[in-house]
Amino acid sequence: MEKLPKRERQRQLAGIIEENPFVTDQELTRKLRVSIQTIRLDRMELGIPELRERLKVMAEQTYDQVRSLPIDEVIGEVIDLQLDRSGISIFEIKQEHVFSRNHVARGHHLFAQANSLAIAVINEEVALTATADIRFVRQVHLGEKVVAKAYVRSVSGERNKAKVEVFSYVGDDLVVHGHFIIFRSTSEGTVSEGGHEDENRH
Repeated sequence: MEKLPKRERQRQLAGIIEENPFVTDQELTRKLRVSIQTIRLDRMELGIPELRERLKVMAEQTYDQVRSLPIDEVIGEVIDLQLDRSGISIFEIKQEHVFSRNHVARGHHLFAQANSLAIAVINEEVALTATADIRFVRQVHLGEKVVAKAYVRSVSGERNKAKVEVFSYVGDDLVVHGHFIIFRSTSEGTVSEGGHEDENRH
């Protein structure tokens, strides 16, 4: 495959990052078929910070505060939260999260990220998981970053419960899909129809 001219490559790189701020330099090397050094140089020339800095900026932006549990009990870093609508967290798989023999992430850590985010998006002082239906789509490995996106769906006729759907991704790959029923602490609140269908996430 013929290499792209530098200007076109940088244009595509900027577009990819704008569409998906969570993309890693390694993923960019695969998408643009250049070395990681080239990606880093292109980012520097374009004034685009590395992933860690981009996440830091996003985390500092204004969003709703978690009510249903202490923020440090959410597994992963919450970078966007719209109570009773949607939320996003990112979780880096480290040595303590994997099986030592194959460096594959233990499933309960991936479940915990999705479950804690499902609770965090609920606009109540107390929210508890009633049921959880989790599908693990592919293995997650040491060093990968898992981006979980939670969407609150209304539950007809049950105002003390909320249905939350969570999609967890590594890059463009769906790795976990979960459906949660969350008990709300009161029956006064209403659940907004939040988020969008996953097919339109881009």
